[in-house]
Amino acid sequence: MIQIENVTKKFGEAVVLDEINMELQPGNIYGLVGRNGSGKTMLMKCICGFVLPTSGTIHVNGKIVGKEIDIPDDIGIIIENPGFLPNYSGFKNLQLLAMIRNKIGKAEIKEAIRRVGLDPDSKKHVGKYSLGMRQRLGLAQALMEDPSILLLDEPMNGLDNEGVEEIRKLILDLKQNGKLIIIASHTREDINLLCDEVFYMDHGKIIQIEKRN
Repeated sequence: MIQIENVTKKFGEAVVLDEINMELQPGNIYGLVGRNGSGKTMLMKCICGFVLPTSGTIHVNGKIVGKEIDIPDDIGIIIENPGFLPNYSGFKNLQLLAMIRNKIGKAEIKEAIRRVGLDPDSKKHVGKYSLGMRQRLGLAQALMEDPSILLLDEPMNGLDNEGVEEIRKLILDLKQNGKLIIIASHTREDINLLCDEVFYMDHGKIIQIEKRN
């Protein structure tokens, strides 16, 4: 569960997030919609502890981000373009990332890669991946430790039509397994097909909330 209470983020005089309030529950998909610069990505960065709010609090699974925990350990994240080492395979990249927390082994990494439609045994270097393949690998990295919360910023970026359908199905399956999922997307169809509740943002404010069920 995520509780966001009166969260504001300023850089000097610029207000990037303005009094954001949300309560997000497991087993739901939440959409963030807005133009570039509306605050969607900054809000995600605050939820996962990459950026601390100027004021207000964010509780993730009952703990205050930035006070009781620095970065919640039960969140999988795709924010902006996933960064990988270009001279290693997809599996090797994820294996190196998994060593940071040392929670999973080779089997879990390979299963995550399979779930997003890539070959875990491929020796192809990530530097030779297409944009869509890199995006799939980023999603595998977000999934591999089986987090309860997923923050997905433009998760369909670079995917062809078949890939979009595959990843939509995967996201809906994850919802059915009780995950709390937040998606930022410019694609109306993704939002309409996937989301239970949609937050429309503009100039750092939530200007509209639309419930789908």
